[in-house]
Amino acid sequence: MTADPDTAVRGALSYRPVRPEELGICTEIWRISINDYTRRLNQPDLEAETGPLMRLYSHLQATDPERFVVATHPDGSEPGEERIVAFAAAVQRERLWFLSMCFVRPEIQASGVGRALLDEVGPDPGAANGEDGVRATATDSAQPVSNALYASVGIVPRVPLLNLIGLPLRPDAFPALPSGLTPVPFDVLARADHDGLAATVDALDRDALGVAHPIDHAFLRKEGRRGWLYRGSDDSAIAYGYATEAGRIGPVASSDPALLAPILGHLSGAITPRGAFAVWLPGTADQAVVATLRAGFRLEPFPILLCWDRPFADLSRYLPISPGLL
Repeated sequence: MTADPDTAVRGALSYRPVRPEELGICTEIWRISINDYTRRLNQPDLEAETGPLMRLYSHLQATDPERFVVATHPDGSEPGEERIVAFAAAVQRERLWFLSMCFVRPEIQASGVGRALLDEVGPDPGAANGEDGVRATATDSAQPVSNALYASVGIVPRVPLLNLIGLPLRPDAFPALPSGLTPVPFDVLARADHDGLAATVDALDRDALGVAHPIDHAFLRKEGRRGWLYRGSDDSAIAYGYATEAGRIGPVASSDPALLAPILGHLSGAITPRGAFAVWLPGTADQAVVATLRAGFRLEPFPILLCWDRPFADLSRYLPISPGLL
C-alpha cells in the first residue's frame, strides 16, 4: 500500500519553541502564505517591509515563549540541519487564550500541520484559566480552510472585524465628546500615579474585553502609541483610547457603546499621522463604523472574522489592538 504523503510530511516534522533569531523566517512564511492565496483573488502582494510585524512577534515570543512554536523539517543537506516550514503563536491573558498567528508554507498546506500546531500552542489542560477559559482567534474571511479548522475545534467565527483606513476629511461626522467628558493624556496621569493609572486601565479592560492585559499596554507604549483616559464630570474613568503618528488607532475600551464614535473623533483629531489612520472596528460597534465611514475613511476588502468558543467580551465597547493581539 502506498503511504499517505500527508502522513509522511507530518511524520518528518518536529515542533519546538521559536528562537529569537528565527522570527524573521516566520515573517517571511507569513508573507509567502498570504500572498499565495491573495494572488488567486487578484489582490496585490504584501510588501516585504515587516518591521511592525517583527516587533509584534518579538513581543509574543517574549511574553509567551512556550506558545510560539515552529514546525521544522530536516532539509537533508547536513545531519542536524532543519528548515522551518510553519509556525503558530498564541498568548494567554488571564482566562483568555488567543491564537495570534498560524501560518504554513504553501507546499505543505492541507497536510495536518496547522492542526498539529494548534495542539502544540493550545492552553494547558487544567491551567489557571480552568473551566471559565476562553479560546479565541481572528481569521481572514477569505480563508475558508482555516476558518473551518478553528470552527471544528469549537472556535467559531462570530463577528466581523472591519479595517477602516483614511483621514477624517469630514470630522464633523464624528459626534463631539459629551459635555463633562474630559480626555487626559496617559503621560500626565502616569507622572502623578503610574500604579493608579494601570489599575484603572485594567478595570476598563476587564469590563469591556473580559480580561486585563497590562503587558500588552507596555508594548503599545514602547511602540509609540499615545493614550488618553476619558474622565466623567465626577472624575470617574469612563474610557481609554490610543493613537499614534504611525496611524494606528486602538485599542479603545469604553463603559458605553455610544462613546466609541466621539472617542474616535477625538483620537483622529488629537494626532497628525504620517500617512493615513487605520482602525479595526468590530461590526457590533455599528455607531462607530457609520461615523468613521462618513468621516472619510474607506473599508478595506475581506473583513477579518473574530472567532471564539464562548462569549467573553462586549465588542460594542471594545476596539482591539489588531487582529494579532486583542
